[in-house]
Amino acid sequence: MKTRFLSVLIGLAVMFGSHSAVAQCDPGEEKILFSHVVATKGHPKGQAAAALADRVNLELDGEACMEVYPNAELYSDDATMFEALIQGNLQMAAPSLSKFEDFTKVFRVFDLPFLFEDIHAVERFQQSEVGQGLMLAMRRQGILGLAYWHNGMKQMSATQPLRRPEDASGLRFRVQQSDVLVAQMEALGATGVKMAFRDVHDALRDGQVEGQENTWSNIFTKQFYRHQAGVTETNHGIIDYLVVASRRWWQGLPQGLRNRLGQILLEVTHEHNRFAFEINEFAKLKILENGGVVRRLRQAEREAWLNALRPVWAQFEGDIGARVIQAAERSNSD
Repeated sequence: MKTRFLSVLIGLAVMFGSHSAVAQCDPGEEKILFSHVVATKGHPKGQAAAALADRVNLELDGEACMEVYPNAELYSDDATMFEALIQGNLQMAAPSLSKFEDFTKVFRVFDLPFLFEDIHAVERFQQSEVGQGLMLAMRRQGILGLAYWHNGMKQMSATQPLRRPEDASGLRFRVQQSDVLVAQMEALGATGVKMAFRDVHDALRDGQVEGQENTWSNIFTKQFYRHQAGVTETNHGIIDYLVVASRRWWQGLPQGLRNRLGQILLEVTHEHNRFAFEINEFAKLKILENGGVVRRLRQAEREAWLNALRPVWAQFEGDIGARVIQAAERSNSD
């Protein structure tokens, strides 16, 4: 057991030191541009995208070539990215599940606070018939969901310690582009400020917002914790991604190439989702090593947070659908 733990840490350390996957495509190869907004080093999505490109460029050499652009290098604006995807100018991306508000409201289920007990419950729901069906919700708009990629459970931080729900009252928290998350903050007596991921560090540093919610890997790789009075391990939500493709491009691929590319994506997804938890735990350790503060909630404190935020579920049931929420709840006990 000790040997396995050490090997995992060594593997994660290698991951944190890897580089971006950008290849030079040869004439005649199917060029696949993959855009995302996070770091390649030490981030579950960044690592998975790099691994996907490595596999594609090795196994489909001569047929296809993938170039990955991290840190919003290719598209820094969500609207522009989606437009490029729909038109087929961008082939693949992996936006957060909170980024699809303009296309469908069903992914709001993933933003409901304290709906999922842990990442294993999230995985069970995503692999269920209902979860798999959600990936087709945007096909008429020209976007196909291909796979769910894990980041991890969300934690909450602010410029003051957060132990009780009322500790968040009066503070401004950066949230993703989700009305559910704005309502979540309002239920705490706080203000949710929708903001692009690339702007969060400067906003925390400059005092535009006092707090944020994110995964350990995001908090560490973007150094959010340096501008906060500590991070509270709430595990109150999930940040995951949907690997999407241009429907026009995907369906226009030769069937054999599409099948092989789909199989590579399936295998990379399975492998990297298994390590998402370890990557986040490693990031939490690095925060502590670098002087960050981590607070763990006692059971009674956690219950208080859950009771304060549970009413948000009913507020958005009409958008999501009771059947979807019930299927997500069942994933906690399967």
